[in-house]
Amino acid sequence: MRQADLETQRRIVNRLKRARGQLDSVITAVETGGSCRDVVTQLAAVSTALDRAGFIVVSSAMQFCVADPERAAETEDGLTVEELEKLFLSLA
Repeated sequence: MRQADLETQRRIVNRLKRARGQLDSVITAVETGGSCRDVVTQLAAVSTALDRAGFIVVSSAMQFCVADPERAAETEDGLTVEELEKLFLSLA
């Protein structure tokens, strides 16, 4: 993720930390016999947070590759359009 600017990295980390917190809540609810409704609601929130973080990562890579394809090709994170498409679809 070298190509992501600091603001994008901050957004990704915030989403992942939110997902981690929500996952901790799911684990606690399961361990303490929480309601099925609460567990499923929190699992949905974790899933959404992870999906959004993934979309930001792929979007950032797309912007980087489109904005400067020559520089992108020179980095280990440089991806082809086909690779970006495959990553994007893996999140769907």
